[in-house]
Amino acid sequence: MRGRYAERERIEQLLADARRGASGVLLVHGEAGIGKTALLDHAADRAHGVRVLRVEGIESEMEMAFGGLHQLFLPVRDLVDALPGPQAAALRSVFGLSGEGVRDRFVVGLAVLSLLSEAAAAGPLLCLVDDAQWLDQPSVDMLTFAARRLRAEGVVMLFAVRDGAPGAAVKGLPRLPVEGLDRAAAAELVPDLPPYVVDRVIEEARGNPLALIELSAALTPAQRAGRLGPSALPEAAAGLPSRLQDGFLEQVRRLPEATRAVLLVAAADDTGDLTVVLRASGRLGSTVEDLEPAERAGFVLLSGEVLRFRHPLVRYAAYRGAPLARRIAAHRALAGVLGGAGHAHRRAWHLAAASTGPDEGVAEELERVAEWADSRQAMASASAAYERAAQLTADPRARARRLVSAAQRAADAGQDERCGALADRVPQPLEDPDVAANFARARAVVELGYRRPATAARILVDSADLTDAERPDTVASLLTDAVHAAFCAGDAALIEEVALRSPAVPVLAVPARLFGGDVPGGLEAVRALVDAPAHGVTARLMSGIYLQLTGDHRAAREAAAGVVALCRDQGVSGWLPTALHLQVQTELSLGRHDEASARAVEALRLAEYHDLAHRAAHLRAALAMPAAVRGEEERVRELTGEALEYTRPRGVGRGTADALWARGVLELGLGRADAALERLEAARTEVAHPLLCLPLLPDLIEAAVRAGRPERASEAARSLGEWAGALGQDALAASARRCLALTGPDGEAEAHFVAALALHRGGSGFDLARTALLYGEWLRRLRRQIDARDPLRAALDGFERLGARPWADRARTELGAAGGQTGLTAREGGPMSVLSPQEREVVRLAAAGASNREIGARLFLSPRTVGHHLYRAFPKLGVSSRTELAGLLAS
Repeated sequence: MRGRYAERERIEQLLADARRGASGVLLVHGEAGIGKTALLDHAADRAHGVRVLRVEGIESEMEMAFGGLHQLFLPVRDLVDALPGPQAAALRSVFGLSGEGVRDRFVVGLAVLSLLSEAAAAGPLLCLVDDAQWLDQPSVDMLTFAARRLRAEGVVMLFAVRDGAPGAAVKGLPRLPVEGLDRAAAAELVPDLPPYVVDRVIEEARGNPLALIELSAALTPAQRAGRLGPSALPEAAAGLPSRLQDGFLEQVRRLPEATRAVLLVAAADDTGDLTVVLRASGRLGSTVEDLEPAERAGFVLLSGEVLRFRHPLVRYAAYRGAPLARRIAAHRALAGVLGGAGHAHRRAWHLAAASTGPDEGVAEELERVAEWADSRQAMASASAAYERAAQLTADPRARARRLVSAAQRAADAGQDERCGALADRVPQPLEDPDVAANFARARAVVELGYRRPATAARILVDSADLTDAERPDTVASLLTDAVHAAFCAGDAALIEEVALRSPAVPVLAVPARLFGGDVPGGLEAVRALVDAPAHGVTARLMSGIYLQLTGDHRAAREAAAGVVALCRDQGVSGWLPTALHLQVQTELSLGRHDEASARAVEALRLAEYHDLAHRAAHLRAALAMPAAVRGEEERVRELTGEALEYTRPRGVGRGTADALWARGVLELGLGRADAALERLEAARTEVAHPLLCLPLLPDLIEAAVRAGRPERASEAARSLGEWAGALGQDALAASARRCLALTGPDGEAEAHFVAALALHRGGSGFDLARTALLYGEWLRRLRRQIDARDPLRAALDGFERLGARPWADRARTELGAAGGQTGLTAREGGPMSVLSPQEREVVRLAAAGASNREIGARLFLSPRTVGHHLYRAFPKLGVSSRTELAGLLAS
């Protein structure tokens, strides 16, 4: 470990922290041969009194769903029984120990987190994941999901990834780059060479330790003595990893043929089981004695029944250096010895690797593998299996169906580029309407999730137009997806166009009428949807969106909670961030900013986990709103900047409007009315239809009045009043009356303010405080100082409870000017304001009676981390028990 002091120190610090109960994660990355595996070995060597679990990715087996997870946890598989029932069942399923499917992939992630916690119950745990780029994607997803949520379990996870290598994506972890050694450290690896030779080898190796060792070992006696000509070593531009691979290829070629055969089988195998390797090698005429030359050369390490390669490049050389016919024979031999039910998936992939042309039998086996992976939410592996099955399929219709299935699963896995590439290979036209509809959905998912939502809507509409009219269910579901995409675009004309394709479909009748001018008919259609809940996530989601759109925020919140529960129960995890986003919007409308923030944070984590860039942008905009109310200027600009960077170039009108709205509210709260008006008018332009921009009109009107531009508020006030009257919701009516007080004659203002305050009762505390503040300001301007004090005090109290500091400051200033007492009237922000967002949510659930395990399952945390949060929160709140906690929150 020469020259690796900083890297070793960082790893050893993680181990020391783990012995004190803290968890830590690192992604160790660098080029081939740079020393990543050596650093993992160093961690294992220093792990005194620490349990060690280890897995290595294998390139030829990276499509084996959950194979890496199974290998890593094999030594602690008995602990699965200690997990909560659903989590234990999920792990048994993905490990192939049961035939049940997995409805929610997050249950698997939570089970991995819980299993890590259980494995560390008796002492610290070290998990080493080498060559993670070659691990199967579902395993990487679950391990990184758990790694990002480790806090107080005493677990250290080290992932090693080769830079630039294609394969599984490891995201969102702290990184430790491993670079070339300096000259002094490099020279220590090549002793007993003349200085000139040392310089040439170091220059050629560029500080790569493996290259230093291999290049110096390959020198001839004459070269070692210093007789090097200008071309004695390859040119540096040749590319180091490639040259290293060539060097290993040459060393493997020098081995006896029977030894090369054993190494080839071992390289093609992913079990690491010496018995399996020897049985398969026996079919090729090799024996255990033939391993001896490879073992003497240091190419493989044998421990009990386990065979490991010294370095991934040796495995690569043993496999890629063999002719195609021998690789095929090795896969056939492995398929022949992996005949048990527990190895059915490995057998199918080995048979596929041995196939050189269409083979329907193998294609059917792979399709069963895909269905198995699909049922375990391993979408990337399911997609790969469907794709390979399609390659082995001769029948054009069956090949098209399998390619479409591969594209759909790639979209579900967040592999948008791959989904597009698969879709390009689907032969057209598609004769089967169901396959055609699925094809359209796969293309639309990519468009909606990463490109332009309006294009996604057009794709779905075109597919609906081409679908047989005798398939109304298919048409209805395509158009429902299309209207959802059109809503994301914020394009009222497109929404209406989609809805009018089938206005008799209940979920389409609402926008067809609302955007067609029939507001009473639209409200009646909304009520009909609520009375007869739609089937399917998208349709139920649209019902909640319609309730929110028409101002019935409490019913919308209830509908959103139902969709969230449906997504969790049925494992529709890809839709969960969208359902949570709707719930966030309803909480914001009701003035429940803390709840909105907590759910938005959870939803954003899930969106990022699923690579849902579109939904993540929406959620950042939503998360910016409570931050704007609290006056967190830097936070608002960061969140909205990231959101706008995504939404503006892709025509995501709703997301752009929400981000600009949050910026406008921030400016308004900070007293910068001109800037607020500019932001809010820009937001209104993004969603020009009055129904879509209705929620931001009260802020725009107030900004225009405060900026001394009341003429820019008149049309908005008229529109707000008309829609408030048409929709018949108290919250909208209250906002409309408040805005009439601002824009109408002074002689009518007081009546409007009083009516607005009455209509606000039971609604948003923020809106109530806003109206009280404006009323108090108006009274003070009329020199009615004593009358102004009560509404101003109520406003101050309300803002302080919400942690709305800029607004509270304004109310306090006004109250002081009116001669009132300006001391705090409530604990600023409430008792929960002293907690972090994560602690706040843990405390809320604990106060409601949930156990640590139940809280962990809800928030995707380990029970130990939940306990850690409570341990930190109790002293901050001045309580010592859950009973006291419940009492504090109730008060």
